[in-house]
Amino acid sequence: MEKITFNLTQLHRHGTAFFEYLALRKQFFVDQLGWDIPHDDAVEMDQYDNPQAYYSLVLQDGKVIGGGRAMATTARWGAHTYMLRDAVEGKIIGIPDTIVDQIMVTANVWECTRVVVSSDIKDPAVSGQCLSLIVEGLAEQARDQGATEMMALSRPSLLRALRKIGYAPRMIGEPYINADDGRRYVAMSMDVTGKIAAKPRERTETVSAYEQPLYAQSPL
Repeated sequence: MEKITFNLTQLHRHGTAFFEYLALRKQFFVDQLGWDIPHDDAVEMDQYDNPQAYYSLVLQDGKVIGGGRAMATTARWGAHTYMLRDAVEGKIIGIPDTIVDQIMVTANVWECTRVVVSSDIKDPAVSGQCLSLIVEGLAEQARDQGATEMMALSRPSLLRALRKIGYAPRMIGEPYINADDGRRYVAMSMDVTGKIAAKPRERTETVSAYEQPLYAQSPL
């Protein structure tokens, strides 16, 4: 299992990995959860897949089995900034405009979205290792750009999963129910300046395959 990190200017170095990640997102968010978000028969892709985004993917035997996306809260592409800010400003249908109390616009804070681990992985230890590598890659890229904190809109179960791999996340808003899948989501944040304290153990507690796309975004 290995991780790769890149932005859109570098994705050509990694063959079809980016396309495979978009396909994995489509399989989970659209086919399994039934979200009404932009997609075709093969992939899911939205307005935040732009030159401001950075990616961390995990490969096993040359196949993408997980990945995530991040960008600075200072990012702007056309009419859009980052997901949580756009939600507060009423640009995203389905996420309450009260999801966070404060809009962050600083290079010190990055946002993560569209984290997903393949539902083909049934071993919780392998899922935990994959999640650890995804977050590690996103945190490394954020730190390289001067970030100290990372936030996301996620299933509450991510709090436990992140603690298992050495981070200390905290909720920064009130949970809400996603109308498409009926699940609870909440805004959270964590410090990314320190290294991961411990690797997942053989029987580490992780979320199930149906809860693993942790940085979830509501339909547009």
